Amino acid sequence: MKVVITGSSGLVGTALTELLVRDGHMVVRLVRTVAKKEESKSGGGQRQRENGSSGQKSDGGRVVNVVWNPNARDLGGEPFGADREKIEGADAAVNLAGASIAGKRWSEERKAVLRSSRVDITRELVRSLKKLKDGPKTLVSASAIGYYGNRGDEVLTEASKAGDDFLARLTQEWEAEAVKAEALGMRVARLRFGIILAKPGGALPQMMRLFQFGAGGRIGSGQQWMSWITLQDTVMVIRKVLENRAVSGAVNVVAPQPVRNADFAQALGRAMHRPAILPAPAFALKFALGEMAEALLLASQRVAPARLEQLGHRFAQRELNSALASVLAER
Repeated sequence: MKVVITGSSGLVGTALTELLVRDGHMVVRLVRTVAKKEESKSGGGQRQRENGSSGQKSDGGRVVNVVWNPNARDLGGEPFGADREKIEGADAAVNLAGASIAGKRWSEERKAVLRSSRVDITRELVRSLKKLKDGPKTLVSASAIGYYGNRGDEVLTEASKAGDDFLARLTQEWEAEAVKAEALGMRVARLRFGIILAKPGGALPQMMRLFQFGAGGRIGSGQQWMSWITLQDTVMVIRKVLENRAVSGAVNVVAPQPVRNADFAQALGRAMHRPAILPAPAFALKFALGEMAEALLLASQRVAPARLEQLGHRFAQRELNSALASVLAER
């Protein structure tokens, strides 16, 4: 396969690129001409300069970087510039672009960034793909279980209704832009990611930091459900969706056994050989983080991977204790 990827320098994008290349596929990474301000501060600017070399190849020629300008349409230009031919004939596109949800407190300005990096970028990606003569036949687009909102003990499948908080509304808009690719004759799969457990990035390193200083424990009541999945299983699911042309629509990308937050804290403490005895009070989190605390730390989402289980997908890690042990053992 020839697969086009946005967000290829992120946690999931990097792992997916490595997996696809290892399997013998070709990856076309769409990179931006201007690094985001937040990436520049974290070293992303250097990655962007390295990636921004149009047509640059590595990994035996199986990885090609193409500069993509999502705003070119408004300027009357070509979004892929002279490298358009490198994208023609691609089998699929994987859209993983999006600024970090937990990167900063949610001011109105930050919310605009979160929305633009998801909704606007997905809209422009679909418009850009429409310009190709022989474009991808499949679009696999990232989404999130934030779609469901705070739902207590309710078991949530892909058929469950959407929530009505900021994240739920954002995710609905995000998915709606991806669905527009169906009008181009593309198969569209919307992957609702849960909490991705990985040592290099995501939420886990931030959680581990508290435990390393002996400050780990449950968050709020600890009764809220956490729906998780390992990075390894995440990219395996994406590959499955790419290869199985019968898969379209929403897909919950979570392990089959969600856990309550208190149990997660205990499991992480055991895996790190650290105590998990210092709870973080809900009122303090709300005071410090505002709306973000409610949506990311205190909300309960008991999500089931119904579609994946119907497909007979085999998870490498189904149970949290063994998953954490596996993840922490990675170098």
